[in-house]
Amino acid sequence: MESSMYENKDSVTLQVEPEKRINLKVKITKMNTVQNFLAGYKLRAEDIDMDSLVGSFTSEMEKGLNGEDSSLRMIATYIEADNEFLIDTPVLAIDAGGTNFRAALVTFKADGNIDMGEIIHKRMPGLEGEISASEFFNTMAGFIRDLAKQTDKIGFCFSYATEMYPNKDGKLLNFSKEVQAPEVIGKMIGKSLLEALGMPEKEIVILNDTVATLLAGKSASIQKTYDSFIGFILGTGTNTSYIEKNSNILKKPELDQDKSQIINIESGNFGRAQRSAIDIQFDNTTATPGNYTFEKMFSGGYFGGLCLAVLKEAANEEVFSVEASQKLENISTLTSEQANQFLKNSSDSDNVLGGCFTTDEDISAARTIIENMINRASKLVAGNLAAVLLKTGKGTEAGKPVLITIEGTTFYKLQNLKNQFEDYFYGYLADDKKRFAEFTYVEQSSLIGAALAGLIEN
Repeated sequence: MESSMYENKDSVTLQVEPEKRINLKVKITKMNTVQNFLAGYKLRAEDIDMDSLVGSFTSEMEKGLNGEDSSLRMIATYIEADNEFLIDTPVLAIDAGGTNFRAALVTFKADGNIDMGEIIHKRMPGLEGEISASEFFNTMAGFIRDLAKQTDKIGFCFSYATEMYPNKDGKLLNFSKEVQAPEVIGKMIGKSLLEALGMPEKEIVILNDTVATLLAGKSASIQKTYDSFIGFILGTGTNTSYIEKNSNILKKPELDQDKSQIINIESGNFGRAQRSAIDIQFDNTTATPGNYTFEKMFSGGYFGGLCLAVLKEAANEEVFSVEASQKLENISTLTSEQANQFLKNSSDSDNVLGGCFTTDEDISAARTIIENMINRASKLVAGNLAAVLLKTGKGTEAGKPVLITIEGTTFYKLQNLKNQFEDYFYGYLADDKKRFAEFTYVEQSSLIGAALAGLIEN
């Protein structure tokens, strides 16, 4: 085989016993090969220029707001988060997404406490086989009818692709693959649900989970002053929402120019991040090549598969032993959880990677690669949120920070991601870019955000 482009050319002379000299030499060469591999493919966090990343993200945001061609859709939600919201008023909060349907009555109290009634847990209709639109909405109506009788206001976190309208209702564009109800596509979700309930006079607001996450954070503002709010999700996928002045949303000139509203960025589709050859190769193996390429660099639904692609390319570059490379070739799938668990316990033979990498040298090299990919992910997330925070123009005073509410198991559970993210985030927002921000996590954020959406005063 020809010499690898990542072959280590340096030599090190060590005065050690002959039988130990070989093992030590192998270990040093192996680590150098790993670092050369990562550098050669530009897979390191240090290969990402934050100014370039933030600048590109901001440019795409502005193009999306202007109605120009952009990878960021910048979807207007017509939800005015800067407005006051009603207290001591019950609202029916609904959360539907993936395979789960949940609902509860929620009341925000004047003292900042939240009263949440018993949560109804159901499976989304249409999971057991294809159903009609009337069956879909009638089934949901049956879940919530008793609760709906107790309030005139409904907030519905509907986490499927939806086109929003000024009346805060939304038209379904498509379902995820689990729900089989094709007749619902093109229907107005709020209007159809109220008709199925037989309660067309109720007020209903449709929103997605990222907007709900932002609003859940806003519920904490009763006791403290914040300059603005951002919602961020990093779970199976990723997305961001923030509050924008209507005067900056040039594609919607009919909006009241004196007001603001929440924008659903659809940040997972950002298309100008610096990708490596392996990122591009991995993207081409997914079901939607060329779409949501940013999301595919670090979100939970893709991170494991991307790590596997990087590990296999490293094997091709002779980073691992022949035995490990052969075992790795037989691995067809790797989840983000499996990659993460390998870092936590690399000797676990039940883990697909633990059974593949058995020598200290191979384990060290594999760990270095995965840890590096998490570090890179942390910097990409930091660039995303730094761009959004700077775009708000808020958070310039220490006493009035921007509150960023973050949801998603990938953000909180992927080893060292959260801490590394904060280092990159605060490290970048310094000197002339100095901004003040706080981070929070809100339990039941989708329900609380949905409830708040239903209580915002027009």
